[in-house]
Amino acid sequence: MLTSSVLTINGDRLNDSINRLARIGKQPTGSICRLAFTPEDLQARYLVQQWMVEAGMSVKTDAAGNLIGTYPGKVNAPALATGSHIDTVPSGGRFDGVLGVLAGIEAVRTLRENDLRLSHPIQVIVFTDEESSMIGCQAIAGTALLNAPEQYQPKVGKSIQTCLETLGGNWDDLLTAKRSRADLAAFVELHVEQGAVLENAQTKVGIVQGVVGMVREAIAITGQANHAGTTPMNMRQDALVAAAQVVLAVQDIARQMPSQPVATVGYLTVAPNAVNIVPGQVELTVDMRDLSKDCLDEMRSQLKQAVGAIATATQTDIQITPLLSVEPTPAAPQIQDTIQSACQELGLSYCHLPSRAGHDALEVGRITDMGMIFVPSQSGVSHSEAEYTSPQQCVQGANVLLHTLLKLDQIY
Repeated sequence: MLTSSVLTINGDRLNDSINRLARIGKQPTGSICRLAFTPEDLQARYLVQQWMVEAGMSVKTDAAGNLIGTYPGKVNAPALATGSHIDTVPSGGRFDGVLGVLAGIEAVRTLRENDLRLSHPIQVIVFTDEESSMIGCQAIAGTALLNAPEQYQPKVGKSIQTCLETLGGNWDDLLTAKRSRADLAAFVELHVEQGAVLENAQTKVGIVQGVVGMVREAIAITGQANHAGTTPMNMRQDALVAAAQVVLAVQDIARQMPSQPVATVGYLTVAPNAVNIVPGQVELTVDMRDLSKDCLDEMRSQLKQAVGAIATATQTDIQITPLLSVEPTPAAPQIQDTIQSACQELGLSYCHLPSRAGHDALEVGRITDMGMIFVPSQSGVSHSEAEYTSPQQCVQGANVLLHTLLKLDQIY
């Protein structure tokens, strides 16, 4: 029998699995459209389920439609879980989410082929609809809005109740999908970075410090539309001038925070939006993200103060409406240490970084210890046919995942 220190996954098989799954939903442009709850999603889930069974796992679908493969352990213990999602955005790539699922299956294949079984069971989870409603991970975390199904609007245009039925789930039984630390000892998600930090640093593995929290605000600015030629500058109530100052304030607030958060004004509309009229109405959105809830609270407070000052200076009315508030989820320090140990054992360079995109781990980390492993994304491109992580990088990430699971089996 091989010792765990020399165990490696079958890289050719892993990359072949990635390529085979990429055929499902492939578009003429080369992108992949595999929206949750579509026939393409069902076809992909069926293929993944076959691979799970062939790897020696028992497979079930919970009430949220999550596909869960279990490789039994030596003792009756909470599972070490891994996985991600296989649904895509309308013009997605072949690695986002998929790598985490297929690397988990490949880790189980490797254990089985070497006649190895951990003390803990290993679960590989395909989370439902990560790219839209995130209903799968929310149901497992117990954060789903059980009394507000209308808040979930899958991209296929059907009710969440109908959508879950297509996967074998059941909205009315959603509470049964909830897990706890008694069920899951830890969760580790392998994912492509979806950014360019690792590539720019020429580093092979990212050890994720946590998944950032998100605050989104809608800002409505009301001034006075008027003739651009006949209205003197000192008599204007220009909503767009006020909006420009808000945009710069958002940037300044983020830049002066010590934890290096990000903040973005990504949506803006102007009315009347005519070349010869002083703008009377502007609507914009603000998106703020950081690992620290205290930082997000402070940024929100500073934005409110800045908006008040801008409204006075520009003689406009500015209203702020909260759109979204998601608390950050830190990665467990001992899982970060374990991933680092696995990288050192495998001779792979690494660095620590936050995940500024949302992932299933964001929700699962609310009920058990969570960790994430990143591998590079070429040029930081994701959600696109240009999304690319090399075969070697996929293999390196999968091997880090395998050895992380082996080490966590000794810790939990």
